[in-house]
Amino acid sequence: MAGIYLHIPFCRGKCAYCDFYSVATSKYQEDFVKALGKEIHIQKDYLQNEPIQTIYFGGGTPSLLKTDQLDYIISEIKKNFKLEENKEITLEANPDDLTHDYLKSIRQLGFNRLSIGIQSFNDQDLKRMKRKHTVNQAISSIRYAQDIGFNNISIDLIYGLPDLNLKDWGTNIDKAFDLNIQHISAYHLTIEPKTLFYKYYQNDKLNLPTEKESLDQFKMLIAKTKENGFLHYEISNFAQDGSISLHNTNYWMGVKYLGLGPSAHSYNLTSRQWNIQNLRGYLDGILKGKIPNEQEILTEKEKFNEFLITSLRTMCGISTERLKKEFGKEYYDFFITKSKKYLSNNLMINIANNFILTEKGMFISDSIMQDFFHD
Repeated sequence: MAGIYLHIPFCRGKCAYCDFYSVATSKYQEDFVKALGKEIHIQKDYLQNEPIQTIYFGGGTPSLLKTDQLDYIISEIKKNFKLEENKEITLEANPDDLTHDYLKSIRQLGFNRLSIGIQSFNDQDLKRMKRKHTVNQAISSIRYAQDIGFNNISIDLIYGLPDLNLKDWGTNIDKAFDLNIQHISAYHLTIEPKTLFYKYYQNDKLNLPTEKESLDQFKMLIAKTKENGFLHYEISNFAQDGSISLHNTNYWMGVKYLGLGPSAHSYNLTSRQWNIQNLRGYLDGILKGKIPNEQEILTEKEKFNEFLITSLRTMCGISTERLKKEFGKEYYDFFITKSKKYLSNNLMINIANNFILTEKGMFISDSIMQDFFHD
């Protein structure tokens, strides 16, 4: 099995926190859709005829595409790849795009999972983040989707926001349960270079929570999702039974995937490739029948580091059996030696030879993973 990711780079405007590749224009939208169709054909052998289990439209804002454009893209995928019968097809969407008619149309196209960029159920937070929707639009989009028959809905939420207190964060999480959401992706705000928030931060215009306040928000997230029967299956992801994101889980399990569109990454177990982050350059390259990308063949150390990053993010953690089998004694010994301090500091636990980050360890997971890198 394998997955296909399509990066749709268009946005109505740039959010204050976002550093994903996007363009705030729809000028080249039709040209892009045609180019994406060509790239699908050019890349048809990349996954070596493995059946496609998941298709994920990310961005950017995929819900800016018209339904006939989405129909064309899916039709091209079906022509060039073998799809599994029970496939997962996800559309990332902004609430203000999800009208009743639009949702009905994409449902008919085969989309069976929505990932809605709510970010907050607080209008003041939304304005600060430069989001285009309101809380009422967010709620309406979810209810419209449920009315149409979508029963696998994920929402994005952000904590660690400027001026966000524990009570307001709790209200955000509770609202998701009130709306009967099946999946929550919750991320701590990261101040990325070249974003509006970064400029504010440089000029001391962001009142960010302390590390303790951020940790308390993370703990509340874990506690409330657990109380409501959600499985904490990855550092930032929580799901009801049967609603785990197959596409993202496959990333963490090391399954092959093909990335299409500007800035998209691909992985086929031996190499990684990525398209350029430039829409005009992408379009020009595809027009000439050549995908503008770069590629690297992964060394054993890079595969080991990749295995660590992806495995430690999940509830299953690092299987030392799998580690020894795939990478041998040297890497196994390296990992066991490194893990001792994290076990003793209660940042990691060992359950039946699976090394899993604790709640405390998850919060500082980036620094822990970096320490495990074999260089």
